[in-house]
Amino acid sequence: MKTSLVKIITILSISLGGIGIVGGGFFLSRALDKSQENQIVEDTERYREVRTKLWLDKSQIKHFPTEIPVDATGVRFVYSPGYMQGGNVLQLRMKQPQSKIATLVKQYRQTAKYKFRGGDTNEHINKPNGVPTTFFHTSDDTTDKSFPFNYEILVLGADDKGSKDFQWNHGDSYGVAINPQSSEIIYWAEAW
Repeated sequence: MKTSLVKIITILSISLGGIGIVGGGFFLSRALDKSQENQIVEDTERYREVRTKLWLDKSQIKHFPTEIPVDATGVRFVYSPGYMQGGNVLQLRMKQPQSKIATLVKQYRQTAKYKFRGGDTNEHINKPNGVPTTFFHTSDDTTDKSFPFNYEILVLGADDKGSKDFQWNHGDSYGVAINPQSSEIIYWAEAW
């Protein structure tokens, strides 16, 4: 009877140990797999797919155009779904006719909850009553991700989902950055 019990316990221990090794190996390989990490989409042909299917909270991107306008030039697009604690980023940059930009500036200045000149999210959050915004992800400069001073960053919405002790640990913000001199607008949304 004792030997049977010892055999059963041994077999059970080996089985559970094997399951633990296989399961642990699976989860470890998933944690170390970089293939899903920050798969950045820059193909403007996928803009509609990202806007309609991949970005989950549609209220954060309702100010984005439904399609890239036919009169848009110099179009740049970046979408990053984020990874683990990393944030989701969506940015669409384009040049539009001066008259259209003038109309958009007027519209978005009236509805903006926060306004900044140049800079980036780190600068904006550290201003009095500041909020996180975005980096210039669609910039031509690969080293500097701050907006030059001639860009007006207009925050249309920002939601702090952090805690009282750690504000903005989680949240979202969205808006536009407009450069009237170069007739350019950048639609952006971030969620983390």
